[in-house]
Amino acid sequence: MTPVTVTRGGGPVVLGIPHAGTWLPEDVAAALNDRGRALADTDWNVDRLYEGLLPGATTVRASFHRYVVDANRDPSGASLYPGQNTTGLVPLTDFDGAPIWHRPPDAARIESRRAAWHAAYHAALAEEIDRVRASHGVAILYDCHSIRSRIPHLFEGRLPNFNIGTNDGGSCAPGIEAAVAEICAGAEGYSTMTNGRFKGGWTTRQYGQPGDGIHAIQMELAQSTYLADEAAPWSYDGVKAARLRPILQNILETLADMAPRLKG
Repeated sequence: MTPVTVTRGGGPVVLGIPHAGTWLPEDVAAALNDRGRALADTDWNVDRLYEGLLPGATTVRASFHRYVVDANRDPSGASLYPGQNTTGLVPLTDFDGAPIWHRPPDAARIESRRAAWHAAYHAALAEEIDRVRASHGVAILYDCHSIRSRIPHLFEGRLPNFNIGTNDGGSCAPGIEAAVAEICAGAEGYSTMTNGRFKGGWTTRQYGQPGDGIHAIQMELAQSTYLADEAAPWSYDGVKAARLRPILQNILETLADMAPRLKG
């Protein structure tokens, strides 16, 4: 199995999709318990949701599941949210805090997975960002995510529909954050928050270097906005998606249109 699939485009926007993959190596699948093998923490169908929204966008998609190794976590194992419940480079629990392994990976196995899968994803992502920046003088990384709207182990209450993360404004030009926030705030019937529970994962924080011409922003969507139910079988709801996709398209088109003004 190829760790990552890249679809190259000629535009300034790169879509990162680290958590839609569901592939498990045989040894990993055998070591997971029944709860782990359910793969509940997948960003279900988020790749389908964004497909075709921005012709010319480059897409970098991980094929492996986040339980193999999480491509949006710090490879050192450092927590993205110190003092808060979260999952690590190789999660030991699911988002509800329940164990997912009957044979948890040791340090050597974690390092092997990091080298084989995490590193491969980020090598591909970095290559595409550098290619796009060389072509346009700027690259905009939009990291695509989704999550259940209610997970008491991770956050109180119900998540907003749109959760924008820019590492508290550090990963992109202020105009990018403002433009995305304005579109989301103006979307009738949807709720939004910027740099709330989700400030952007390791990808956003690592690549977002506005001074070097790389702008990164993460969008964490509540799965209730496009799935029939936030539970198995995690079915894509075409009616919900048809309402949401034009908003996402507006965001991506706006980012692409902003790119020439971000150079220099």
